Amino acid sequence: YRGREDFAVVMQPFFRNAMLPLDSNGKPDLSFFAADCFHFSARGYAEMAMALWNNMLEPVSEKQTYINFTHDRSKLKCPNPEKPFLSTLRNSGFRNPALILEKTEPSVPYWAVIVTAVAGVLAGSL
Repeated sequence: YRGREDFAVVMQPFFRNAMLPLDSNGKPDLSFFAADCFHFSARGYAEMAMALWNNMLEPVSEKQTYINFTHDRSKLKCPNPEKPFLSTLRNSGFRNPALILEKTEPSVPYWAVIVTAVAGVLAGSL
């Protein structure tokens, strides 16, 4: 989709460095989880929704990579007149996203990997 003007795919990394939410005693805050302790509760999903929304408004190079389980509505970001849109590579200041996403040639030729694997098998069998 790199060449398209009407469509974009953007990674939203808000959950990449997530930590278990803790209560005031330093123990896991179970109010963020459902009864099975695996799925999120309504409170947990609300936090995830806010983090996802905030990530979509942040420029590509400045996206938050963690979620702050605080149940604080004031951290919810809003579009502003300067940037009234969801952030993509193009509108985050990367004028030619093809340069960022373009594939590069591997530093090792494919045949070198095959030769090394065969040599390793032969050396291991001896």
